[in-house]
Formats: sequence, C-alpha cells, structure tokens
Amino acid sequence: MSKLFGFSIENNEPISPDVVSPVPPNNEDGVDYYLSSGFFGSYVDIEGIYKTEYELIRRYREMSLHPECDSAIEDVVNEAIVSDLNDSPVELDLDHLNASDGIKKKLRDEFKYIKDLLDFDKKAHEIYRNWYIDGRIYYHKMIDLKNPHEGIQELRYIDAIKMRYVRQQKKNDKDKYMVGMRNTNQNPMDYDWPEIEEYYIYNPKGPYPNSGSASQGGGIKIAKDAISYCTSGLVDRNKGNTLSYLHKAIKSLNQLRMIEDSLVIYRLSRAPERRIFYIDVGNLPKVKAEQYLRDVMSRYRNKLVYDANTGEVRDDKKYMAMLEDFWLPRREGGRGTEITTLPGGQNLGEITDIEYFKKKLFKSLNVPISRIEGDGGFNLGRSSEILRDELKFSKFVGRLRKRFSGLFNDMLRTQLLLKNIVTPEDWETMSEHIQYDFLYDNHFSELKETELFNERMASATAAEPYVGRYFSQDYVRRKLLRQTDEEIIEQDKIMKKEINDGTIVDPMAQPIDPQTGQPMPTQDLGAPITEPDLEKQGASTDATEIPDGGEI
Repeated sequence: MSKLFGFSIENNEPISPDVVSPVPPNNEDGVDYYLSSGFFGSYVDIEGIYKTEYELIRRYREMSLHPECDSAIEDVVNEAIVSDLNDSPVELDLDHLNASDGIKKKLRDEFKYIKDLLDFDKKAHEIYRNWYIDGRIYYHKMIDLKNPHEGIQELRYIDAIKMRYVRQQKKNDKDKYMVGMRNTNQNPMDYDWPEIEEYYIYNPKGPYPNSGSASQGGGIKIAKDAISYCTSGLVDRNKGNTLSYLHKAIKSLNQLRMIEDSLVIYRLSRAPERRIFYIDVGNLPKVKAEQYLRDVMSRYRNKLVYDANTGEVRDDKKYMAMLEDFWLPRREGGRGTEITTLPGGQNLGEITDIEYFKKKLFKSLNVPISRIEGDGGFNLGRSSEILRDELKFSKFVGRLRKRFSGLFNDMLRTQLLLKNIVTPEDWETMSEHIQYDFLYDNHFSELKETELFNERMASATAAEPYVGRYFSQDYVRRKLLRQTDEEIIEQDKIMKKEINDGTIVDPMAQPIDPQTGQPMPTQDLGAPITEPDLEKQGASTDATEIPDGGEI
C-alpha cells in the first residue's frame, strides 16, 4: 500500500457488525466520489467538476470586490466576529460538560494554544471572511511525526482553489462483481458496500489536479486527519458542489451591473441637447455642396476640449464625436438656412429599476436592507420599531457561527488525541457538550432582551398584591419571570448569602409598598391606645344621683 502524506488517527473500536443498513453513507459536504481504477484509482474530471468549482470560487472572490457585496460581507463578518481590545473573539464554554476541573483546564489551555497557532485574536476577521466568501477553508495540521505526542506544531492555511476532498472506492478483485449486492447468507439488511478511502488532493502548481493519478502530476494525496476542513454547509444537491453564501447573489449582481451600465450609456448619449443645422446649398452640384457644407462646419464649429493630462483647454476640430451637432444640406426651394434644437433625454432621474435590483441583491445576501440604505429603519429605539429582518439576520449569524465552530472542533480533537488527554471514545461523548462562545454586540438582541426583562418585571409588579390570594410566589417566578429551576436555586442561594452579609435587607422583615415595590420605612408609633374600662371605673367612684323630676 502506498502511504499517504500526513498522519492518521485510528479508532480501535469499529462499528458493531450488527449495525447494518441497505443505504450507503450519505455525506453531502461537496466531496468528489470516484470509482476504483488501478491501485489507487484515477482522478477523473467527471462533467468538469473541478473546472466548475474552480470557476465558482473565482467568481465568489470577484463578487466580493464589488462595493455592494463587500458592504454586505463586512456586515456579516462584523456581526459574527467582534473585535475587542481586551477579550478574545471566541472562548470555550464548558458549563454543560460533565468533567473534572482538571480536564476542563486542559481543554481551555489547548484551545488557547490552537488560537495562538491560528493567531485568531488578530486574524479572526480575515479567516472568517475567507471562509464566508469561498464557502470552505482548509488548514494543514503539521506535527512532528517522530514525536506526535507533542501535538500540533503549526497550522498552515491552504488556498481553496488548490485543494480537493475526495472519497474513493478501494479496488477489491474478490468482490468485483459483488459490490453493492446483498449477502443472502447474513442479515437481509446487510449489503456489501465497498470500502471507501478518504483523503485530500493538493496541487501546489495551480488549481485542481487534472486527470491522472497523483504520481503522474495530478496532485499530492494527503491523509484525512492531517487537514482541517470546514464548509459553509450549502451543497448543490444536483451536482454535489459546495456553495458559498454568495451563490444566490450571482444573478442579482450581474443584473445590477448591466442595468447600471446601460443607464450610463443612455445618459451619455441622450442627456446633452444637440442642434441640427440646415445649410442652404442652392443648386450646387453634390460634390461642391458637400465641400461647401464642410467649409461651413469648420468655420462655425468650435470644439473646445479639456485635456486632463496637461490641464489645458484646446481646440480639437479634427475629431467628431457622437454627441456633436448635425449638419444637413438643403437645396434651393427650401426654407433657407435653419437651426433646430433637439431636446435631451427625458426622465433621466428615474432609477426605480436600479433600486429594485439593488434591494434584490441585498436580500440575496441575507443582510437587512435597512442596514445598507442608511435612511432610517434600524435605530436604537424600541425593538418593536425595528424591522423583523434584524431578528432573521441575528439567527443567520448564529447559524454561521455554529458552522464555523466545526473548524475549532476538528483542531481541538486532533490536539487532545495526539497529547493523550482524551480517547477517541471520550471525545465523541464530550464534543456534544463543548460549546464555543463568541463575543456578541448585536444591538437588536440587547434591546430585545432589555424589553423582555422590563415587561416581565412590570407583570410581576402588577401581580404582587395578588400573591397569596390568587398566585403563589413560585408561580410568579416560573410563569411571569420565566426563571428555570437552576436559576431559582441559584438566586435563592445568592439572596440568602447577601441577606446574611447585610448587603441587602430581608424583604420579609419589612412591609412592601405595593406601588413602588420597595420596603416601607419603619417608625415608632408609641404605646398602643386602649379604651377605658367603664365597669371598673364605676366600681371605684360613687355614681351621681339623679334628682327626682317634678311635674310639668
């Protein structure tokens, strides 16, 4: 067997033989699939896939140079990658990982090491922009083959137009005629699918390798584990090509450019006013009439031009442009010499069609139109005043971050396995709970969270007088304030600690003002006032005798 360039990390525990399916593995990630031919097979350019994808990447890069596309790309990248002077654009979030503090510390240290190899804190914007435009990104994980336990030594960027990910069917003469056929002696669901080899092809001399094997100059075969590969997640399911998020905007951008060019040509040709000179030539013969007309033209025509190179204004009569006046002869019997003015083009300020295609381009780039037009829309007011496009854009950026995190995940996996920090089996379990926390400064998201918090607090304040009568305190915290079980336990613990420390006053020790929700101040009202005991008072003193009354 010919050895691939690079290294491979083998999993010692293959899939159980009881796990069977008649459906072959489906990996829609823009990978070329080749049939076996010869020892390793030949790289056949089926339907010009190489050429097509190479041209697509070139097209994406050309599109990024247009002002409208560049503005949209920068808006997406700036939202996804937040550059801060103090904080890193991305950090490792291990709150949901069930592991010891020592393992978590090693994970954070190794992730910081990977970021240092990428120089991600400084080049994050460039790296993310290249991935977003090309729709894919490649990094070569360079290690010391004599001492692989030292981990990754360097991460080297590879141009996407020189790299290709390939799945190839290994040749097996024994099962030459039984490939894909069902083995009736075993499980009826079990199919003898051919063995697949996965690797990368790198061609340092130019774009994708041509037909022929790697030994014939078609490229260098690199092992799968030696390359970190991350795509946009968009795949043309008909052709199997990986697409960029700029793919939808190709047609819209071409239409906008053509409309703008046609508008410029129309304005240059129709904007100026031109005159028609009807020159009376009498009964002169044709030749002499034409000569007379040329003499009149040279006598009265005054063409002053501005030379931008020298800064001079000079008379240039030897050139006649398409925007100049018309000189027409008129025979005897006409109205004599006459000058008529042709009006310029009308409604030259109409750009409705350009505005339509510009909005269509912005929609295809998934960026809110209000961000680019700059005439209102997104502001720092209430979130209800902001277009719903901002919410869609925020979710779109979140999906991009999730997809881009696969690059970190692959590099971190390789680093941990090489340094024997975790096993491949442990990584499969741990990777599900490892998150990547990006810095976020989306103003709309902040406004939305603030408004939701204010509305919840207003609802809780309105329900306060009815706590104990219609609602329980637990109901208010769960339903109105939307606190989870973990948040309730955590907040109760923190509040108890702050009350014991004297940081806050125990709200149960003082009455609460229903209007403000604040504790009411306590005051000394003195001794309580009691009513006099009339029976006891009558026993101690003689009652006054009532005199007998007389007759009236």
